Parts: sequence; C-alpha cells; structure tokens
Amino acid sequence: MGRTQILTTLVVADERRDLPRLGGMARAGGVVIASERFWAFAHRDGTVQEGAMPSPPAAVRRVPLLRGLVRLGLALAPLFGGTGVARARERVFLLAALLAPLSLVFLPQSFGLPVGIITAIVLLAWLLRGRTLFLHGAEHRAIAAAESGSLVETWLGAVRPSRFSPRCGTNFAALVIPVSVGADRIWPLATAVYTPFAVTLVSLALTMELWQVVQASRSRVARACLLPGLALQRLTTREPSDEETRIALAGVASVLRRELDTR
Repeated sequence: MGRTQILTTLVVADERRDLPRLGGMARAGGVVIASERFWAFAHRDGTVQEGAMPSPPAAVRRVPLLRGLVRLGLALAPLFGGTGVARARERVFLLAALLAPLSLVFLPQSFGLPVGIITAIVLLAWLLRGRTLFLHGAEHRAIAAAESGSLVETWLGAVRPSRFSPRCGTNFAALVIPVSVGADRIWPLATAVYTPFAVTLVSLALTMELWQVVQASRSRVARACLLPGLALQRLTTREPSDEETRIALAGVASVLRRELDTR
C-alpha cells in the first residue's frame, strides 16, 4: 500500500464507529495487525503482506475452555502460515518453545520449574530482540488510534495515543502465572506423568476464560487484574518514533481496508 492509499483508508476509518477489534504482534522486522478475519504484516521497509485469519467452527466457539485454547492457537496463524512473517527456522524455534511443556512429561518433577523458566527467558529474548520493544509500543499506539478515531492525527504525529494496552499479550501472561500456580495446587487428580502438561493446558484455557471476562467487564475489580500486565509493559514496550508508529498504522490500514470493503 502506498502512503496515499494508507491515508485514504485512515480518513475513512476515522469516520466509522463500527470498526472491528484489532490485535497485533510486534516482530523485529515489523508489526503484525489482525482482526478476526484478516491480518497484515507491515515491514520496516514499507512493504505489507496480507492474509486471512482462520476461523474455528461455530460449535467450538461455544465450548468453554476448548474455545480459549483454539483462540490462542489461531492468534499465531500469521507466524505459521508459511507467508514470510516468520522464516522457516524461526517457526521451528517457536514451535519448539511452545511444545517445551511436553518435555515435562518425560522429566523428573524437580526439573519442571527450571525448564519452564529457561524456556520463558529464551522465548522472550527471541521475541523482544532488535527494535521489537519500540515496534511493540507502536503496535499499541496504532490500535489505540483506531479505537479513539485519531488514526490520521496519529499518522501526522499530532497526537500520540498510549503505548500501553489493556489487551496486550503481556497482560495475558501476567494472568497465566497466578492461574497456573493455583491450578497446580488444587489439581484434583492423582499425579501422573501427564500431569504437568495437563495443568499447563488447563491453566491456559482457564486464563483465556478469565481474560474474556476481564475484557468485557467495566468493574474496578476486574480491571485491577490488568494492573500487573500494564506495569510489565514498561519493560516490554518502548516509546516508538513517529516512523515506527506509521509502520504499525500501515498494517492497521491494510486490515481495515479489507474489513470495510466487505461490509
């Protein structure tokens, strides 16, 4: 997309009040922006890759716990689609990191915590390398601009929406930790070789259910659950430049253009 097309889309989007909810993911080479139906990867060199998000069957969306795990998996679709968002070697590395909890089945229980900590550190170091922290802040800023109807002003640098987001995956990760500890302590079944993996899956599924409740609620108690993640974003984001924000806005424009064309 050229700058003229991007700005035209942003002008139209600023006038709409029915925009879809957007999410995203910062990468060292750019920013991924996604709605429920479309995704775009805006590269730092100005190019934009586009694709469609997979949709789970309607029956799955109604099954508690399972729907959360499926949604988590689908969020990674742009990385594993063979589209260039992640190179083949990167996809192998990410898949290995995601499947690391399976190794706990074959390791003594005392190894579980060290393996989990090491895996988390390695994965975070890979995800947050290079300019990723700045592009992470740009991703949040661009999405906030869409939600506040200030896309054009943000593109021009006239306003700078917050680089902190209540829907960031960092917030989700902050919720997973206490849920995982609680699930491990109250696990009702006898300990078996599969227990660590089962606890991990159940914890992720329960956190997704809690995540949905927190996102939909306006109560102070529910919003307080986001405070640890918002505080953690001071480490996982940096103040982006206007040019880095425009990279994220190019991804937003790509997704919104296709969303608006199909309405």
